[in-house]
Formats: sequence, structure tokens, C-alpha cells
Amino acid sequence: MPKLLVGIILIVYSLFVILGFTGYGDLAFTFDSLIIPLVAISYFAFVKKRTFFFSLFVICYAVSELMGLTVSYLLASGANDFIQSVDFYTGNSLYILAYFFLFIEVIRNIDFNEIFKSFKIHLIVLIALNIWLVYVLQLIVVTKVFTTSDYVFELVYNIVMLVLLAASLLNYFCRDNQKSLYLFLGALCIVFSEVIDVAYIYITQRSLLNFLSTTLSLGAFYFFYIQTEMADIKEDEIRII
Repeated sequence: MPKLLVGIILIVYSLFVILGFTGYGDLAFTFDSLIIPLVAISYFAFVKKRTFFFSLFVICYAVSELMGLTVSYLLASGANDFIQSVDFYTGNSLYILAYFFLFIEVIRNIDFNEIFKSFKIHLIVLIALNIWLVYVLQLIVVTKVFTTSDYVFELVYNIVMLVLLAASLLNYFCRDNQKSLYLFLGALCIVFSEVIDVAYIYITQRSLLNFLSTTLSLGAFYFFYIQTEMADIKEDEIRII
């Protein structure tokens, strides 16, 4: 990534942090919503070895961020609750699609025979952990949502997100290389970012939570960006070479 674009992203991130902690929440949200789209521009402009599903992940995520920014300005200008509802379902559907596309990208090179043969215990633990995490997240969400459709929508969102994390960890167990490690670290940062975002939206809107969520999201895309330039060769294959 060119230093100029890195500098622009860091400036936008710094403005988000400063404005967020000094009480200018609306302006902070504007800069927050521009961070990932700038990373997306860098990805499509400078990464030569792009993959189809990872590109779809980047597009869906960036478009959802920009959509949230657009809707925030529409609401500020007096738009009705229908616009807000459309933003909730459409914006979050784009995030779900983004995580689904990234999930497909992750599992493409997983040897499931090896997973079931060598990592049975890991798989059972991951399934149990995911069920517990979904349960905890839904306990938080249920206090604030008022319709069954909203509850189910949040449930699907959380399941897709956590399945992505589990798949990225299994991929690391299976591939055991730097690329799979960075994919896992990116997915881990995404999940922590989303969990903190749930706390920010449904429990308390503190600037620190928003800062942590955005920082982890940016960290996730840093790891994702780095892994795009790495070869997906298993550790034992590297030793043979």
C-alpha cells in the first residue's frame, strides 16, 4: 500500500478518534465511515492478486459503511423512520453477505477430511463455544429489539460472524502458515469489533467502546490486506521445498 494512502487513512482515523473523544459524535461517525472504503480503494488499486470472494467481501463491507454514512445525513435532514429501517436491514444484510463471502474464501482450501480426522476435539469445542457466544449476544439483543424479525435477523448476523471465526481458526490449524494466521487474526479482530459494537449499540454509547470497535475493525483489514500478498503454502510443504 502506498505511503500516501496509508497517511490519508491514518489521518482520517486520527480525526475520528479526536472528534469522538471531544464530543463531536456526528463528525466522528463521518470519518469512521470513510476508513474502510479508503482501504477498499487501496485494495482494488494496488493489490494485483485479487480473489473473487475476498473482493466481494471488501465491496460489501465498504458499501455498507458508505450507506450508513449516507443514511445518517438523510436522517439529519429530516428523513423518516422508514429510511432508518431500510438502512438497518440493507446495511446489515451487506455485512452478512460480506462475512459469508469471506467465509467462502477461507474454506476454499480447507481439507475437511483432515479436520474431521485430526481436529475432532477442536471442532466440538468450537461448536460449543459458538453456541454459547450466540446465546450471550442474543441475551443482550433481546432487551432492545421489539419484533421477531429483528431478533431473527440479529441471530443470523451473529451466527454467520462466529462461523466465520471458527472456519478461519480451523483453516489455520489445517494450513499452518502465515497467510492462514493473518486471516484468523483478521477474523478475530472483526468478531471482537462486532461484540464491542453490540455493547455500544445496546448497552451504553460510550466513546471508548466506539473507539475500540473501529480500531479493531481497522486492525482486521490490516491483517486481511497483508495476507493478500502471501502464498497459501502449508508449513510442511515449505519444509519440503
